[in-house]
Amino acid sequence: MTAHAAIVVIPAYNEGATIRTVVQRALAYGPVIVVDDGSTDDTVGQLGGLAVAVLRNEHNSGKAFSLWRGMQHALSMGTDAVITLDGDGQHAPEDIPRLLSVARRLPRTVVIAARLRARHNAPWARRIANSVADFWISWAAGQSIADSQSGFRYYPADLLRSYTPRLHRSHGFVFESEILIDAVRTGFACVAVPIDTVYHAAARPSHFRPVADIAPIVSMVTGKLLARGLYLQGLWRVWREPAHIEQ
Repeated sequence: MTAHAAIVVIPAYNEGATIRTVVQRALAYGPVIVVDDGSTDDTVGQLGGLAVAVLRNEHNSGKAFSLWRGMQHALSMGTDAVITLDGDGQHAPEDIPRLLSVARRLPRTVVIAARLRARHNAPWARRIANSVADFWISWAAGQSIADSQSGFRYYPADLLRSYTPRLHRSHGFVFESEILIDAVRTGFACVAVPIDTVYHAAARPSHFRPVADIAPIVSMVTGKLLARGLYLQGLWRVWREPAHIEQ
């Protein structure tokens, strides 16, 4: 089996308008796995002729299930790391080398491509929801984390091999928040690399719902905080230390 330094995993649900371009650009940096989450458009058809592995969920099972399925497939291929990004064109695959560069310098680190530049491009409600999530997730982790809701990330294979996620259809975005908390708690670092905030007019509306999707995230975080007696030490660390950002 040929080992790969990093494999890109892209969860996709009705991304027919953008998925081919995203995958073509991502292929310049290594193998790509697309997990089609029961799309009802031509997402899979758009990938014809591309050297990409396509996994198809029989039914729409949620982003968490799709991500984890893609990650497990990547691990079975002998990868050292998984890079996740969305299929709607909000993430530039050309930023992948920046994440890899940071990861090489900082082993045992989750690297987040954080949308810290041109943040005015994001809808107002989305910015507020993300800020709320950042606060709660940082508190539970005991470390300030920038853009905890970005789906563009580098995950070390060691973290994924030792992790057991809670995959529930109604909590599609909880997985990406919970794994950050659990990673920091088990000795992995979490750093951010600034990227542009991009929203394409041609892309389908975001699957993220600011209120409905943040609520289960806050509920998950609350449970973790209560289990540690509110973890005031973590709150103190967040107040004292800014998020670790690498250029």
